[in-house]
Amino acid sequence: MKVKSRVQIRKSDKVRLLRELKSSFGDIVDTFSDRKFETATADEIPIVMIDGEVLLFRLEDIYFPTVKGVLQLGLRKNVVVVDAGAIRFVVNGADVMCPGIVSADDSIEEGDPVIITEETHGKPLAVGIALIPGTGMQASSGKAIKSVHYVGDRLWNLDI
Repeated sequence: MKVKSRVQIRKSDKVRLLRELKSSFGDIVDTFSDRKFETATADEIPIVMIDGEVLLFRLEDIYFPTVKGVLQLGLRKNVVVVDAGAIRFVVNGADVMCPGIVSADDSIEEGDPVIITEETHGKPLAVGIALIPGTGMQASSGKAIKSVHYVGDRLWNLDI
């Protein structure tokens, strides 16, 4: 993947983006609001670079943090924790099934962007879209999250 057409984000667009991120991921967004934001495209995927690093991307009009973005920005809201048995599936891009979920934020609504972490160390593994509310994710069957980006995929390996 190659990054094309880097452009600095206008102030009004930056304010709108930060407002959207704040509604999904909380007040932690204020800690990086003064950084330099740029937009670009990487193989038809709209991305947002913060201080020159790819930390956000857009899919279906929703902004998601990259897995590296979750680490660097310190995002801690809309988190779903999976057990050790689910890790190998999640890092290979599989959708997250309810039986593998240990815990989920109760504030998660269907369609929200979510961060998938592992139980032992709390490291982020993937980012996805909630298919069901967080309160129903610890069920005995069914699919809970559609994975959209994971450790080791094209976006993870993107060279700037």
